[in-house]
Amino acid sequence: MKITEIEVHRICVGYHDWIADELEHYYGPSHRKVDVAHTDTGLQGLGESGETEPQTVIDQYLGSNPFDWLGDETSLGLGTAMYDLMGQAAGVPVHKLFGQPHRRWVPVGSWTVSTHPERMARAVREYAAQGYTWLKYHLSPFENVFDQTEAMQVVAPRGFRIHYDFTMGGTDDHIPSLVEELSRYPIAGCFEDPLPTQDIEGHIELRRRSRLPVVLHHLPLGATHEVLMGAADVYMLGHARIGDAQKKAGLFAAAQRPFMLQNCGGTITRAMTTHMMAAFPTATFHFHSDAETFRSDVTRERLEPVNGLLAVPQGPGLGVTLDRAELARLEAQQLPEKAPWIIRSRFAGGARMYQLADPKQSIFMVRPDTRRQMTLSYTSPITTDYWDEDGTPEYQAVRERLAREGAILEK
Repeated sequence: MKITEIEVHRICVGYHDWIADELEHYYGPSHRKVDVAHTDTGLQGLGESGETEPQTVIDQYLGSNPFDWLGDETSLGLGTAMYDLMGQAAGVPVHKLFGQPHRRWVPVGSWTVSTHPERMARAVREYAAQGYTWLKYHLSPFENVFDQTEAMQVVAPRGFRIHYDFTMGGTDDHIPSLVEELSRYPIAGCFEDPLPTQDIEGHIELRRRSRLPVVLHHLPLGATHEVLMGAADVYMLGHARIGDAQKKAGLFAAAQRPFMLQNCGGTITRAMTTHMMAAFPTATFHFHSDAETFRSDVTRERLEPVNGLLAVPQGPGLGVTLDRAELARLEAQQLPEKAPWIIRSRFAGGARMYQLADPKQSIFMVRPDTRRQMTLSYTSPITTDYWDEDGTPEYQAVRERLAREGAILEK
């Protein structure tokens, strides 16, 4: 069996209407690529990722046998397509290619961005109704985390939890105190990357203090010695290539440490991640793929949670099939790019702050310290709205000031 062709499709996918406004302001429309790999035996394997590999990478797969790519460390997207083909050829679900399955149902979480407390509450209601029991978001100093948490707590069903991602700091907050205060809310679930990446000792100490799990995503030693040192309760591998995730899963199992995968994409990515989570012994924490944010996809099937768990597909390969018509539609679809906009904030004392946001630089929304303008806090008494270009002289005047000053803070 040989790979004879790899189709590469670039698609543009819209978000569900109820969450589109905040996601588009952060990121603009979502773009990703879908790989369709063909063999000389007539099989078709599916993969996807956020970026298109150079032709030199694609050429490595052409003419090869899919089984040459067991433990693939070259491309997550193309490796997924190879595993889909291997499973179909062997007549087994992908998880069996990793070894003995450890679970038939896998925990999965949902995702949003930091926004107004009312919108955060809406996200909890929507996702809880869909069967999720976890919601993850990156804290942003443009919103007050306690206002957000209290709004979410009011609407959350019993057992629903929030996964707070601190994005490795960048504020003036005393993190141990903040973690302690957040832990008092029944909805609080865990804290990801609460300190700068290199502060292993700080994470160890914070883990001792915290009543809730500390999660490490950005691992300074590559998920090796910091795991043995006990730097976190849970570890996350983000967009790790298949072979790398497989090796790290062995270390996590030997150390008896829970871990999770975070591979963002659509149903193809969700299916592959589900199979991997099913096969790795200590992959017991909820994973993320963000597939729940998109209103359409290129597969006929959807993997939807029940009480926070996804059933592991049992058909050959990934267990999902390509919808050619929808693939063509999404490939032809051109959604408008989101223009830069003004972050308009007001503090409780009456001060106003204006900053310029660019969806192409979304990290600024959660780490505004990257511009070295001022140090902010997750606990400031602040409210924020999105000010899009509206053609008014007021808007133009603020844009011109931001171009000169970088940030505006005034009474």
